[in-house]
Amino acid sequence: MVRMIRESFAVVEPHSEEVAKFFYGMLFSLSPATREMFPANMEVQRSRLLRALVHVVQMVDRPDDLIPFLRQLGRDHRKFGVINVHYEAVGTALLSAVKKFSGAAWTPKVEMAWAEAYTLMARAMQEAADADNGPAYWHATVLEHQRVSWDLAVVRLQPDHPVSYKAGQYVSVETPQRKRLWRYYSPANAPREDGVIEFHIRSVDGGWVSRSVVGHTQAGDTWRIGPPMGRLSVDRTAGSDILMVAGGTGVAPMHAIIDEMAQFGENPRVHLFYGGRTREDLYDLDNLQRIATTNPWLTVVPVLESDPGVRGVEQGSLADVVTRYGAWEDRDVLVCGSPAMIRSTVSRMLVAGTPLDRIKYDPFTLD
Repeated sequence: MVRMIRESFAVVEPHSEEVAKFFYGMLFSLSPATREMFPANMEVQRSRLLRALVHVVQMVDRPDDLIPFLRQLGRDHRKFGVINVHYEAVGTALLSAVKKFSGAAWTPKVEMAWAEAYTLMARAMQEAADADNGPAYWHATVLEHQRVSWDLAVVRLQPDHPVSYKAGQYVSVETPQRKRLWRYYSPANAPREDGVIEFHIRSVDGGWVSRSVVGHTQAGDTWRIGPPMGRLSVDRTAGSDILMVAGGTGVAPMHAIIDEMAQFGENPRVHLFYGGRTREDLYDLDNLQRIATTNPWLTVVPVLESDPGVRGVEQGSLADVVTRYGAWEDRDVLVCGSPAMIRSTVSRMLVAGTPLDRIKYDPFTLD
C-alpha cells in the first residue's frame, strides 16, 4: 500500500496546482456548505493542501508519527465546524483529484490503497475530534503589539480561558483583519499562570496574514486561537542532551521550551544554533544570551549567512555550521524555521550521520 501510494503521488505532484484546484472544485460541488469554511481567496489554501498531502505521504509508513499528527489535525479542524459527513466528501474529492492526474498509474489496486489509507486517516481524525471535550477555539484579546523592526512584531494576547498548550507546540490563529484565514504560529513563552501568550511574527512575501499582523494589529483586537499542535518538546527525565536549530522566528518554540526549562535547577544540556542572514534577523539573541548567563546548561551559538563583519558569530548557513560540529548522534534534535531551512538542515544532518529517529520538526510553520 505504501509503495503504491508513493509511486502514484510522485506522478501527481508535478501537477500540484491543478490537483488542488480540482480537489476544491469537487469538494464544493459535493458539499456546498464547506465553501463557507474557507476564505474567498483560495490561493494560499491550495498550497497548504499540497504541503499536508506531502507530509502525510512522507509519514505513511511511520504510524507512530502519523497517527498523533492526524489526531491533532482532527482536533484542530473542530474550529471549522467539520462534521463526519464532510470527511466523506473530502475523501471522494481527494481520490477523484489523484485519479484524474495519475493517468495510467491509476489502477484498481492503487485506488484501493488510497481508499484504505484515507479511511484510516479520516478515522483517526474523527475519533480524536469526537473525544475532545475542550473548546474548538479560544478568544484572546491583544494586550500589546510591539513593532521590533519593519517586518517583525511581538504580539501579546490574553485568552478568555487558559490555552492548554505545551512549550514548543504551535496553534492556529485567526485575526479580525483576515477572517477565515487561519495561520499557524508558535507561542514564544511557556504557559503562564496568567495565561498570556506571546507570538513573534515576521511579515513574509505574499503573506496576507503576517503582513496584516505586523502592520495593522492593535491593542484590543480579538483573535481566535485553535487547539495546540506539534511535537517539539523536551523530556527532562529522558537523560538525553538536546540540540536546537532555529532560523529566524523559528526560535519562538525553542524560546518557549528554554523558558520552561529555566524554571528548574537541573536540566539536560541544550546547544542552540540560532541563525539568520544578518544580525538584525537574530532579534531574540540578547534575551537568549541573558538566560544562558544564569543557566549553565544552555549554550547559544549565533549563526549568520550574509553579515561577515559581525564578530562573535559563526558564519555560514545553519546546515553548514551545525554539521561542522559533527553528527550530534547522541542528542535529541529539534529543528524549526522555514520549510527550505528545515529541508536543508535535516538532509545535511542525515548525511553527516544524525539518526532520523532523533530529529523532530513540525510541518506547518509558515504563513
